[in-house]
Amino acid sequence: MVEHALDEIDRSILRLLQVDARISNADLARRIDLSAPATHARVRRLERSGFIRGYFGVLDPERLGFDLLCFVQVALQVHQHEQIERFRSLVRGWPEVLETHHLTGEYDYLLKVVLKDRRDLERFAVDRLTPIPGVSRIHTSLVLAEVKSTTALPLD
Repeated sequence: MVEHALDEIDRSILRLLQVDARISNADLARRIDLSAPATHARVRRLERSGFIRGYFGVLDPERLGFDLLCFVQVALQVHQHEQIERFRSLVRGWPEVLETHHLTGEYDYLLKVVLKDRRDLERFAVDRLTPIPGVSRIHTSLVLAEVKSTTALPLD
């Protein structure tokens, strides 16, 4: 299924699930004015075709003791396949790394990292990132305030 095959009912389902993934099928059906079995079939089709990757709870990092949110930019010395794959493989295994993006520009990667405190940040930078062969530069920015954070895509 390609994106242009989504009709307005599919888009409505996706919009509602982005806001509340715990909505019951009956409530979802009522909101989109469709029968419960037809709604269920559409949701399953959207899941199978990859439009819905999964359902999860959004946790509050600060309540769980993660007081630092950081964006870490990483530059690699050489852009060889082995080096890139080694870096990606290591970063994928680190639970404190929430997101990793391969970039164009001055830095090669942008990592979104959640940490407990400055000692945790030092450990991450010195013990995790710095020893990776081929890492040439690291630039860390600490988040002072999260102004907007969403996983909702603009489906209009």
